[in-house]
Amino acid sequence: MNATSPGPESTPAPASTPAPGRIVLLTTSHRVAPGLLSWPAWEALRTADRVLCADGTHPQLPYLSEAGITVVESSPTAEELVAACEGGHTVVIVATGEGEPELTDGLARLAGSGRVRMPELELLPASYDLPGARLLDLVQVMDRIRVECPWSSQQTHKGLAKYGIEEAYELVEAIEEGDRDELREELGDVLLQVVFHARIAEEDPDTPFSIDDVAGGIVTKLIHRHPHVFGDETASTPEEVKAHWLRTKAEEKRRTSVTEGVPMGQPGLALAAKLASRVRTAGLEVPLPLPTGGDGIGYELLALAVRAEAEGVDPEAALRAAGRAYRDAIKGVEIKEG
Repeated sequence: MNATSPGPESTPAPASTPAPGRIVLLTTSHRVAPGLLSWPAWEALRTADRVLCADGTHPQLPYLSEAGITVVESSPTAEELVAACEGGHTVVIVATGEGEPELTDGLARLAGSGRVRMPELELLPASYDLPGARLLDLVQVMDRIRVECPWSSQQTHKGLAKYGIEEAYELVEAIEEGDRDELREELGDVLLQVVFHARIAEEDPDTPFSIDDVAGGIVTKLIHRHPHVFGDETASTPEEVKAHWLRTKAEEKRRTSVTEGVPMGQPGLALAAKLASRVRTAGLEVPLPLPTGGDGIGYELLALAVRAEAEGVDPEAALRAAGRAYRDAIKGVEIKEG
């Protein structure tokens, strides 16, 4: 019987390399109340072999302690952190407000060197900023400026009024120029006026209110005036939305005339256009030229503003555009004659 030749001997499998472990950089937002962490964050904290934090006063630490999680105050180097993960251990770093840039840079250099087997690296946001969260920063900054700045601490509503007008006009100019960077900046300047006035209002001895009262009021108003969004009514055209808005506004203000609430101190062309818009929306017939009054340039401008509004043209914007063209023409003459 032919002997069967044995097959090639099997090579014993090498001993498996220990798992490199895992580093979790846990980031939180100071704009979210401490302790309100995501479920993956709590899971990472509970299952970690070690939890480290360089800042012993980190606002999250009391809440982690209350949850039974031991946090060691430590600032390990990249090499020390990698060594702590040997054998498959997981180390969670509760990041400070700066995000641990020195540590992450060190880990990046170590990974790029190829000298060590790197553990798994994970960035885990434990809490997220909601849209508008940076407004909280603005409120905090304004609080501090109001207390510590010699100029800001002395300002009043009346003293700031002119700046509100100026910033509004600069915003309009940025919109008309189409400059996106300027638009973003001017929106911030207008927002500052709102927050500044609200901060001053907190100090009123008789009827104080805060930025939260301001925001709460406009939220309530928007919901009430948009029943087609938050209620059972329907609106399929912008005209229907506007008609409902004006009707609701009249009921809220208990107004007896469409002219009530129109600020008479606004620029003349804007005033004329606003009145014409109210007349047209209410379906009133107001003849022009006016049956009483007079004539002259003012009444001619009034007629032009009414006509512009009826044609869907903002007379103020149209005149500003013409003014810019006039400015450019003036510069052209200056260059030619200079």
